[in-house]
This record gives sequence, C-alpha cells and structure tokens, in this order.
Amino acid sequence: MAYLLTEKIDLLSGPVAIMGTVLIGIRALSTILCLAICLPFHGLWRLLRLPSPWPRIFLWLVGLNCGAVVRTNGKRLKSDVFYVSNHITWFDIPVIAGATGCTFVANDGIADWPVIGWLCRINKTIFVSRTSRMKVGEQVTIIREAIEEKYPITVFPEGTTTDGNSLLPFKPSLFAAMSPPPKPIMVQPMLIDYSHISTEIAWIGDEGAGENAKRLFARLGIIPATLHFLEPFDPSEFGDRKSICAEAERRITAALSASLDGRPVV
Repeated sequence: MAYLLTEKIDLLSGPVAIMGTVLIGIRALSTILCLAICLPFHGLWRLLRLPSPWPRIFLWLVGLNCGAVVRTNGKRLKSDVFYVSNHITWFDIPVIAGATGCTFVANDGIADWPVIGWLCRINKTIFVSRTSRMKVGEQVTIIREAIEEKYPITVFPEGTTTDGNSLLPFKPSLFAAMSPPPKPIMVQPMLIDYSHISTEIAWIGDEGAGENAKRLFARLGIIPATLHFLEPFDPSEFGDRKSICAEAERRITAALSASLDGRPVV
C-alpha cells in the first residue's frame, strides 16, 4: 500500500513539475518581450526630454505577468511624498512601482546584479550601503537630493524581508533625510499585504534571489496584493529621525495588526 501511495504521488508530481517549468519559460520570455518593447520607447522619451512612464509600465507588466492582481486602499499622495513600507519579497518592487511610479532606496549590492541592477538604475533607484556606517551621511545627502525631484520615493526601513505576518524593528538612519526635510514633503506609511499567500511567496532565510524568482515564476494562480496607503504625516512636526521612524513604524504595525485580525485597515 505504501509503495502504491508513493507511486501515485510521484505520478502526480510529474505533471506539476512540468507545468512549473513551462510557466517559468513562458514568464521569462514574456518579461524579455516586455523589456524589448518598453526599452526603445523609454529611450525615445529620454531623447525628447520627456518624463518617461516606461519603467513604471514595464514593472507593472512584470507583476501582471506573474499573476499580480493589485488593488489599493486609502488615499495615495502622488507627489512630494516619501513612502515607508514593510518588505516581504523582491516582488514588492514591481507591485509598488507599477501602482505608484515611485523609485526605491535599495541595498547597493543589487547594483551589481546582472540586468536587474541596470533596470534599477533606469528606474532611478537610490543605492545605499546597509553595512557601512561611514557612508550614512553621504547616503542621506543623496536621498535629500532625490527628494528635490517630483517623483515619489519608497524606503523599506526593516532593511530586509519578513514573512508578512510580523515586522522587524525599523532602522532610523535614512530618516535623517527628513530631519529636517529639504522641502515641504509628507511621509506616507504603506502596508503591502499579500493576504493568505504572504508566507508562500516571501523571500526569507538563505534562499537566493534567483531561487525565489524561479519559485514565484513557477507558481500557479493569482497573487492578490493590496497596498494600504495610511494617513500621511508631516515629518517637520517630529523632533528627529528616530521620532519620524517610530511614528511610521507605529502606523504600519497598527495596520498589519488590523489586517491580520480581519479588521478594516485605516
């Protein structure tokens, strides 16, 4: 009986594995095709010195290609805003950027990734070191200069990813760019929520980026993603970077608790 059960499981797992491989191939080719279409248009917009929507379109297509169904909750500020979000997986980036057109503050190690690093630079990603304290002042200056532009910026202050059911302590160092802000700007906390599949798609532990991407590309079904835009606040009303960070963390913690309890997120 045990032998027959094992044989049955093996027979069932074969088609599933094949389907996963097929999905990886289809989604990889679709992503390359989307890039091939968007990149020339991006170059044309840059040549004409027009604001290019194509990085946002490309990232939206990457999310859609993997099954993302994105909805938003709350009133989103569209300019002069500094988004602060929890972080679950690399997939947060196409989901958030596709919905908002924002750029990101990211670990400088990503800058050296083949293709991905180049795409990040096209999207005006701000690379910072998570390990070098000596560079914090320089990085804050870079962020303050980016804030002078009109496009929104998103930071993941946990510094790494979680399973979506809890938060890690927020790191206040980069909030020095808001103390004081270089121009009138609002901080808008944001909760990204993948509902019941958060732990399934989370990028945590020792899993490599490629392995996580392959696992997500091979996944059947939609990925429900909700961006909860919480009540924004004026960072100039808070004393220092630690106070600004603590307020953002408090609001996202409350929103996550409400989401996990099935209560409305406000």
